[in-house]
This record gives sequence, C-alpha cells and structure tokens, in this order.
Amino acid sequence: MEAISLSGRTATMTAAQAIVVYLQAQFSERDGVRQRLVPAMFGIFGHGNVSGMSQALLERGSGLPYYQPCNEQAMVHTAAGFAKANKRLRTLACCASIGPGATNMLTGAALATVNRLPVLLLPADSYAQRYQGKVLQQLEHPISADASVNDCFRTVSKFFDRIARPEQLLEALPEAMRVLTDPAETGAVTIALPQDIISQAYPFPQRLFEPKAWTIERRQPQPDAIAEAVRLLQAAKRPVIIAGGGTIYSDAGSELLAFAERFGIPVSETFAGKGAIRGETALLLGGQGVEGTPPAARFVGEADAVIAIGSRMTDFTTGSMSAFRPDARFIAINVNARDAGKLGALPIVADAREALKALHQAAEDAGLAFAPDYAVDVAAAVGAWKRQLDEAVQPAETERTDGAPALPMTQGQLIRILNEEARSGDTVVAAAGSPPGDLLKTWDAQTGKQCHLEFGFSCMGYEIPAAIGVRMASGEAGEVYALIGDGTYLMNPTELVTAVQERLKITVVISENHGYQVIRRLQLASVGRSFGNEFRTRSGDNRLEGPYVSVDYALNAASMGVRTWKAATPQEVRKALREARNEPGPCAIVVETAADRFLPGSGVWWDVAPAEVSGDPETQQLRRTYEADRNDKQRFHY
Repeated sequence: MEAISLSGRTATMTAAQAIVVYLQAQFSERDGVRQRLVPAMFGIFGHGNVSGMSQALLERGSGLPYYQPCNEQAMVHTAAGFAKANKRLRTLACCASIGPGATNMLTGAALATVNRLPVLLLPADSYAQRYQGKVLQQLEHPISADASVNDCFRTVSKFFDRIARPEQLLEALPEAMRVLTDPAETGAVTIALPQDIISQAYPFPQRLFEPKAWTIERRQPQPDAIAEAVRLLQAAKRPVIIAGGGTIYSDAGSELLAFAERFGIPVSETFAGKGAIRGETALLLGGQGVEGTPPAARFVGEADAVIAIGSRMTDFTTGSMSAFRPDARFIAINVNARDAGKLGALPIVADAREALKALHQAAEDAGLAFAPDYAVDVAAAVGAWKRQLDEAVQPAETERTDGAPALPMTQGQLIRILNEEARSGDTVVAAAGSPPGDLLKTWDAQTGKQCHLEFGFSCMGYEIPAAIGVRMASGEAGEVYALIGDGTYLMNPTELVTAVQERLKITVVISENHGYQVIRRLQLASVGRSFGNEFRTRSGDNRLEGPYVSVDYALNAASMGVRTWKAATPQEVRKALREARNEPGPCAIVVETAADRFLPGSGVWWDVAPAEVSGDPETQQLRRTYEADRNDKQRFHY
C-alpha cells in the first residue's frame, strides 16, 4: 500500500489503534493551563468492537486507561458528569458494540448535546463491505441500503461521521476534537466504526500522532455591543441577572459577584448555573424559574432589564415565557450566537468572564447606578424567604405517644441535613424528579458546597454514573453525593458495581417516597386525579392502587458491594452521613420521605396543558384555569 504523508514518515496501524494512539496525544488548553483532553475510555466489548478496539487498547493504550461500565447509557452519563465537573475542558471516550450496545448510548448522547457537554462516542457499526450479506444486528432499511441504527446519532450529535475507510480518520479525528473543544458547538461527537474497517490497517502519517493542544477560546465581546448594553441599563430602574451554566464553565463567578455587588443588581441561578455566585452576597435571589424561589420570581417578574449570562433560557427558566414583564428588555451574554439571540435580546456573543469584565468597566466609566433602596428591597425579600424555608424544613415528627406510626421526614428536611453536613469541596449531583428542584431552592453553594444539576434533559439514571464522573474529575477531594428518588434508583443502580470495581468513593442518598411523586403532583395539578405514578400493587378494581410495593433498597445496594444505612430520623441521617464520610468505598443511605409534602412553590407558571376534552368536571375546570392563565401570562418577547 502506498503511503501518503506530509512528513514522509508513516506508522501502519489499524483504525482502532490509530484512534487510541491519537487520543493519547490530544490536549486542551485555556488560560495557559494544558491537560489531557480525553484521559480515559469507557467501553463494553461485544460483536463489532471486541476484535478491533479491545486489541488496540491492549496493545497501544498504556496511556489511555480502560474502564468497564455496566451499561452503555451510563458510561456516557459518566463522561458528561466528568466533562461538567471539568468545566468542559476534558471529557471521556465511550466505545460500544454494534446494534443495541450502540443505541444504548443514544439517551446519553442527547443529554450531552442538550446540555452542551462534550462527550466522544465510538459506536461499532455494520460492515462497510457487503461480502457477508445481511449480518447480525444489521438494520435493513427499505429505501436506504447504507443506513444503520447508528444513523439515529445524527439527530443527537453535534458532529457525526461514519468511517468507511481507515484514512478517513485523518479528517474525522481533528474535526471531532475541534467540536469537543469549541464552547459554542460542543456536545456529543460520534464517530461510527464499521466492524470490518475498525480492524483494517493504513500507513498513517506520524504527524497525526504528534501532541496537539486545542485552545479553548475566550471570545472577546464587541465594544459596540457592550456600549449598547450600558445604554440599555442606564434606562432601567430594576435590572436583574440570570446566571446560567456558561457562567460556571467560563470561571466567571468572581466577575459576576463583583459586577452584581458594584451595581447592586440581584442574581438568580438556573439549574446549570447553580453555584455561579461564589461568595456571600445579599443579592443572591436563589433558583430561577418554575422550581426556583419566590424572591427570584418576584424580582425577575418586576425587572425592566434582564441580563442572561450563559443560559439557554428554556421553559423552566422563563416560566414558559411568562416570567417577565411584557416590556422587559434583554441582554444575553453567550458564546453561542443562537442562545444570545433568544427573547429578542441584545446579543453579546462572547466568553462570559471576558464580557462581564468589559461590561463592568464600561458601566463604571458611564457612572451607572441604581437606587440604593432596590438592594435593600432585595435583601428583605431574601431574608423573608429564608425564614419561610426554615419553617418548611422543621424536623418531622419522629416520635408518637399515641401508638401511631411516626411521620416520615420530608425531602426538604433531608436536603437541609445534607447541606449542613456537607463541607466546602463536596458536590451533590441530581438530575430528575423532585431532587433538582428542591436543591435549586435550598442548596447553599456560596461556601464552596458544589451543586451539579442536570436539568436540560432531566434524565433519570444520570445521577449515579455522573457522580462517578465527578469523582474521577475531583480525585480524592471532597465527598460526592448522588441525591436520587427510589424511582431513579430503580432505573439505573448497576453503576454502583463500577464504583466498587474502581474504588471510586461516592455516596448515594436515596429518598424513598414510593414512586414518581413529583410527577404525581404534576398529574394532580393537570388532571385532577392520581393514576399510575406510585409503586403500588394491583387492587381489586384492576388498578395500581393497592399497598406500596416493598423494596429493600439498602439490601439491593449492599448486594453490589456498597456499605449501606437505613435512616428514619434526622439524627440517624446525620450519623449515617458522618460514618459514610469516613468510608473508603461507595456508600448508600436510604431515607424514607413523605410522599406528598413538598417545599413552597416559586409561583412561576409552567405550560402543562390539561385535556381539552374530558368528561371529568375536575379536569374541565383545570382546563379552564389553564386557558385563562395562558392568555394572561404567556407572551412573546421580541
């Protein structure tokens, strides 16, 4: 085979070997700090990748450690958690076998792309050659002979390629690295590897394998956009800031705090932006939007100017476009031009840290100032909310003198205890059900207790593998908690085995409330009746309305090698958390919580439409109320 090389030197290796060697030479660099971009690979071997990728890792992967997950979807979640904890500067590679092994990664790919988190996916694919005829796990599409199940990845990837010849990696691999390291484009990157091509050899130019650093750009803001933003703020009386995940990824927390404090502008935080404010301030309104705090709902609702920083401004943040005044004006700082242009905003397409620096200086030069009583009003409202929250999380009644069973703790009380026991450098991870909203409302992240919320895709089963990714990113520093409901635990507990196998210390806190109770709450609000959301046995009328199903979650976790506790009182929870901190390996704490006792709501509307046609008077009334609210609250912003 004739070699094609710019340097005149080649290295003959298989496609899989080339990928493994290439990844070991790729680095990311930001602010002068250089680190491995993809320091490890997760994978489950099977038909399609065992003969190619496992051989490559065995022979050429000394600098690319291999991790063995229990589920392909979970390993992508681990990569996403790792990337988020690394502020998108590093990620993991994930390889899978052909067919179901590959498609199991689709949910993880969608989560990563929706949340703008870099992950590298290497699914095996059908033969590129066709000598074999129709093969095991091959899709036979009626009008597209070259289609495979991996084409599903096109929709949920920011970059997709299928390698039909080994030399196509010369173009595909650099483009994959470019997308992974581009803050404006990043997400799932998928390179599909046909099972014959992955083992084919090619004389690759050695230049391909030379160390390369991919610079994470800090895009500078346009001066005209900054000047226009200052003019808009000068016309405002009650501005507010909404801090999203981009604030954290940019390391802009100090600049955000300085800007807010200097000009007295209150700040709310989205799910992804939870913990964006680093340091104590009376201007922090708490969580933004549907599951946020009442002070955030009030001041965002009253604001005449809204500065959105690093936020996608989705419906939970905007209250389905109901959270703002009709005449509110928007300034959006974002590396992604599409996100910066939402809600008719003045777009500042730039790195959050650099934009805040420039905006701060320009506002200072212009003498920007707001009435002092605005900040006083904010502090009073935040103080009142904290008192309301303190009342809502008072310890549950745990002892009864009348012989009746004790009342279970509420989830809010459980979170308060966890927050009090957590230390600076600890991280709590949550993604679906009621834990993310409760954490958004209540978790105090100002003192270095980090809060890792995935609510862009709100994916049940993300939490345990993501916690593993966070642990991999943080090394031995701090505790890593995964706060989940029993419904989420049942979705995907098996990565506990991976944590045990790799001696990765995480502590899973299971809030056992016997079902999908936050969806039951939503169901009662939009249907008027409960149906199919609790873990109950089938009753005499053939519905799931019998007694709760009895599941011993602690025993289940213990069977996978995890140290476990059952805790029913605040004292028992504290004791278990303190003992778990001293354990070297994975832990699980199971706490029964009340099924129908929730934290106070934010008051922000959310568009969930009850049935337009129903014979149930309660559903009919809910529909009428919904239509009235929609007509009164929902609006477009241009």
